[in-house]
Amino acid sequence: MHSTGTDRRPALLATPPSTPLKRLWRGGLTLALACTAAMPALAVEFRSADVHNSDDYPTVAAVRHMSDLLAQRSGGKYKIKVFNKSALGTEKETLDQLKIGALEMNRVNISSLNSLCPKSLVPTMPFLFHSVSHMRKVLDGPVGEEILKGCESQGMIGLAFYDSGSRSIYAKKPVRSPADAKGLKIRVQQSELWVAIVSAIGANATPMPTSEIYTALKTGLIDAAENNIPSYAGFKHYEAVKVFSLTEHSMAPEVLLMSKLVWDKLSKADQDLFRAAARDSVAFQRKKWDDQEAKDRDMVVKAGSQIVTDVDKAAFKAAMSPVYARFINTPDLQRLVKAVQDTQ
Repeated sequence: MHSTGTDRRPALLATPPSTPLKRLWRGGLTLALACTAAMPALAVEFRSADVHNSDDYPTVAAVRHMSDLLAQRSGGKYKIKVFNKSALGTEKETLDQLKIGALEMNRVNISSLNSLCPKSLVPTMPFLFHSVSHMRKVLDGPVGEEILKGCESQGMIGLAFYDSGSRSIYAKKPVRSPADAKGLKIRVQQSELWVAIVSAIGANATPMPTSEIYTALKTGLIDAAENNIPSYAGFKHYEAVKVFSLTEHSMAPEVLLMSKLVWDKLSKADQDLFRAAARDSVAFQRKKWDDQEAKDRDMVVKAGSQIVTDVDKAAFKAAMSPVYARFINTPDLQRLVKAVQDTQ
């Protein structure tokens, strides 16, 4: 109950205790005020989407690591809650939410951005990177920075690239050459580029969300899919098809994004906090990725999968010339592809 009139102090503080207790009361009040001042305001919790099932999947764990870094560096002001297992929708649906500010953050494969941000086509192109170290050097440098900035006009701020390994084809039979792929119904991401890549090797591209692949493989709606080994393991696709052929046709990375509408409300100092935490989460994700990839390869082999290594990559690469001619069709995109190829 509060006192009346012009005295707005709480009643308990309006009448201090008698003199014998005054020193004790003052000490307790000082301690209470100090504790109150030290308590951070309630943390602002940003939501981040991810389609992967495992709570320990490298991208999911990396964004949680970023949240820990943010909480430490902001004094508890900011944290991130990851909603994985497609809890907030498919990658396409969550990108729509991100653009209008209905979702704060999102981790997607860069292929999901191809129709929105032309420069995102570059690291998606088949057989562009010749090794993991080459891919990482490119994405950590000025080419990567330019590609991350390429979605700002679409209402999205690119914060970081995460590894997604090499994508390969898995089916019920080995796919060692384009001739082996001819006529197969292969699931691809919902991207014109991926439809063109699979069509170039004579297969029938079947776009569908990640969440539908397992059932489609099991029922024979599709004959094959293409992805990295941790996805093949994590989504349990190895239960449906047992032959993983190391075509390694793409190293298309993952991208961590923030809604520009949300970003623009942050102070410059807080924007710098988010960028630094995202950048520092990359090394964590890469280490976890490398460990996960080795672990999952062993697991699927023990579960009865065959890893086919004698793949004619030169034949697959030769089939991609029409894809480059169609999609890398502006001086700007050609400049970026050359910059990637020139990176040593």
